[in-house]
Amino acid sequence: MRVVYTPAHLRHDPRTEIEQSGWHAPWEHIGRAEAIRAVLTADPTFEVVEPTAWGLDPVGAVHERGLVDFLAGAWAEYQLVNPGTSDVVPDVFYRPGIRRGMTPAVEPASIHGRLGWYCFETTTPLTEGTFEAACAAVDTALSTATIVLDGAPSAYGLCRPPGHHATTANYGGYCFFNNAAIAAHHIAASTGSKVTVLDVDYHHGNGTQEIFYDRADVQYVSLHGDPVRAYPYTIGYADETGTGAGAGTNLNLPLAARTDDDSYLDVLHRACTAIQSFRPDVLVVSLGLDTFITDPICDLALTADGFARSGALVGELGLPTVVLQEGGYDVAALGDNVRQWLLGLHRG
Repeated sequence: MRVVYTPAHLRHDPRTEIEQSGWHAPWEHIGRAEAIRAVLTADPTFEVVEPTAWGLDPVGAVHERGLVDFLAGAWAEYQLVNPGTSDVVPDVFYRPGIRRGMTPAVEPASIHGRLGWYCFETTTPLTEGTFEAACAAVDTALSTATIVLDGAPSAYGLCRPPGHHATTANYGGYCFFNNAAIAAHHIAASTGSKVTVLDVDYHHGNGTQEIFYDRADVQYVSLHGDPVRAYPYTIGYADETGTGAGAGTNLNLPLAARTDDDSYLDVLHRACTAIQSFRPDVLVVSLGLDTFITDPICDLALTADGFARSGALVGELGLPTVVLQEGGYDVAALGDNVRQWLLGLHRG
């Protein structure tokens, strides 16, 4: 199996994040991708290759131009007024209620106001190389998709930063551009294929859902911690099933705390049944391994064996499969967890 990886991810190197009213070292950091790369490089089953450059056109096909332009220039613009800053986060977030009953809001002129216009939370700092790293993650996703479209049964993209929280017009949740959505849209638009995005990250992929919520050609299926208790809290509920042409193409399967391997596999089987009913031509997997029993910021209870079994069940769908990395924060176990899931897929 080919693994697409680029050291360009090292350019996004935040030092801190703000979470639950405190500052701490970021959970999403360069060591995550490097741990995965080290494990996969040591296994002859996997061949590591570099992505090709795709430019910004595929990004602009999914994300609004304002977001793309903002991320391209935000770091340099912020340094003009706040020189020497290492991690850039908003001071103020735009909320529609601020202008209730007034004329519609327009994008602020100030960089301070624009940060909160485009970012929706506090854990996703911009750093000097964030834009370049985010573009390289998109290149990784599209290059992985190309390997599969060219005939490989599956391929894995070691995307960092991750992507599934990024919406059409906003970034957050460690995500800047939605790698999986960009890949899925590219596949659907360039081949006329139906695509399913299967999201197995602990956190609901609110951005992927929003991007495809009214589309009939892309199905979104997500297993995730119940948003009653889990980020992003306001989206990811079971009654969100799509709208317009996309009615019925969105399936959320919220999970109880401490869900174990067997219980998880039962729910994943439901997800696979729904995928079979949609009859996609290609499968894109948003692979989060933060469902692991010792993940420091999540509360499910999967094991390495559960990941192997999960990958095998997905493999049994028999679909060309593009696997793209999302979360997973127990760094000591992350590389082998990815390996186990991918080996399960390969066997399946």
